[in-house]
Parts: sequence; C-alpha cells; structure tokens
Amino acid sequence: MSYISDKITEIQSTLRQGVTLLAVSKFHPAEKIQQAYDAGHRSFGESRPQELKAKYDALPKDIKWHMIGHLQTNKIKYIAPFVHLIESLDSERLAAAIDREAAKCGRTIDCLLEIHVTDEESKSGWEWSELKAFVEAGGFQHYPNIRIRGVMGMATFTDDESVVRGDFERLAACKAELTPYFGEEFDTLSMGMSDDYLVAMEYGSTEVRIGSTIFGEREY
Repeated sequence: MSYISDKITEIQSTLRQGVTLLAVSKFHPAEKIQQAYDAGHRSFGESRPQELKAKYDALPKDIKWHMIGHLQTNKIKYIAPFVHLIESLDSERLAAAIDREAAKCGRTIDCLLEIHVTDEESKSGWEWSELKAFVEAGGFQHYPNIRIRGVMGMATFTDDESVVRGDFERLAACKAELTPYFGEEFDTLSMGMSDDYLVAMEYGSTEVRIGSTIFGEREY
C-alpha cells in the first residue's frame, strides 16, 4: 500500500453515506494519479484545461475527470470531448460556450453552478441574485447540450469556523432554492476541502474536494 492509497482509505472512512470523494490532482504528476487509480480511485479534479488534457491522454480512460478551476471560454475545446463534470460554470457567457463545444462533440456535458458566497473578491462564481434571476427566467433552457447537476462553492479561507459554517449554510440554501427548477438530476452539492470537509458534510455536501491531504504539497 502506498501513502496515497492509505490516505484515500483514511478519508473514505470519515465520509458520510452518500458523500463522494473527488481527489484534487491539479499540479501533481500523472504518476501520483496512477497510484490513486491503482488503489481503486476513479474521480479526479483538475483546474487547467491543457494539464487536464495531457493527463487524460496519459492515464486510463475510465477516469472521471472533473474541471474545478476557473474556465476560459477559449479553453473548453481541450476538455469538451471527454470531461465528466465541469464544476466551475460561473456565467451565462461560459454556459453558452460550453453548450457550443458540447454540440460539436455530440455530447451533453454535466455542469455544476459555482456560486460566490464569501466576501473574498479573489473567488469566482455567480452572484446569487444574478443566478437566481437567470434561472427563474429559464435561461438554461437555451443550452440543450449542458445539464445542470447541482452547486459548487468554496468557503472563506479563515480559521473562524463560524464564518465557514455560514458560507456552507448559504451554499446549501442556494441549492435547495434552485432544486425545483432542475428536478431530480440536480443532486450534487460540492463543497468542503481538506481543512473543512467534515464541517461541509454537516450542511449536506455530497462531494468533497480533497487534494493536499492525499497527494501532499502541490508541485507547481
């Protein structure tokens, strides 16, 4: 057993029923991902389309690749043919671009709505009022080649747990408010990382995104 496989097993043992683990492999070499794969793990998160494409080419094809970083419209083409889930859909402009690239590939691409709930300007995501208005107006009906599967977000980077809990509570409330518009397929609440995933699960997270605990410090 490798360190990586041991860590995956350790984290899996702490997850509540119905919560999945996304191993965040961004900036880590393919060799480390292969170790996790050999331990039975299949879902990995990347933040750069070109890096994701290179790893897709180098690694087994039954891996489920998640795009979790900010996505530029001109980079969608690198991942559209194979990406399992785009978790960082944060604007109507990006939705239109993903829809176009998905159509070219003859695919429907699953996406999560990234929502901005913190006071940190560095974090991306829809502003809630803008997203809610867009959904209420039926905006996503114009993009038949994307399927909205849920919500993703990040909590404030702070040691103040009350602030983190407030962020997770807001994200969970956003998902609950949007669910009637999307139905049963809208089943994912992706929130919680290495330092706060146990708290995120208290607020209904269905997917936690953990990188450094599994793979160690990133190799930029």
